[in-house]
Amino acid sequence: MSKNSFKKVPKTKKGTPKKYLSGAKNATKKEKEIISTAERYKKGLPIDVKKVSKSRAEQSKTTKRKR
Repeated sequence: MSKNSFKKVPKTKKGTPKKYLSGAKNATKKEKEIISTAERYKKGLPIDVKKVSKSRAEQSKTTKRKR
């Protein structure tokens, strides 16, 4: 496959794909978290996986219902 055969995805002004933010309660907060985590990963710094997981779970619109 050539490099130009991939479909471009719509992104926000900061460059985050809109699909990543589609189900968020607070899209800007989620985008900041995604960008900061990506920067830490690229620099080789440690990432607090529990903290990231918790913040992403809080951002989801759906919640579990009690039975």
